[in-house]
Amino acid sequence: MNRMEITARVPKEAEALLREKGYVAPVDLLLRLDWLRDADHQAWRKGQVPYLERVVSGNLSRLSFAMGELRRFARDRGLRPSWSAYVKWGKGARTPLRFSRSGDQGIERAYATHWVVAKEAKE
Repeated sequence: MNRMEITARVPKEAEALLREKGYVAPVDLLLRLDWLRDADHQAWRKGQVPYLERVVSGNLSRLSFAMGELRRFARDRGLRPSWSAYVKWGKGARTPLRFSRSGDQGIERAYATHWVVAKEAKE
């Protein structure tokens, strides 16, 4: 998928997620784009994969561009950022999950940010 296709597809999928769930999460968008297989997502959520980017198809440049398109969509729609804690599923300690190899806090926060309809816009 090239940048033009990403620019067209991200808002379409984000809008569908917003209608279905009431929010848009980057992980859900990756699943909708078929860049993340459900089995890999499940393995990551169970702590069997060290970081999410390891199992996302494609390169980090494409992924970064798509994340930027998601932020643009959220800004244009007046969505509000809402941070969500991602912790390991299953038995044992509910340890935080990592999204990126680097563990950079800005990248981690971007992945964990869900975009929701602002309260004023709901009424």
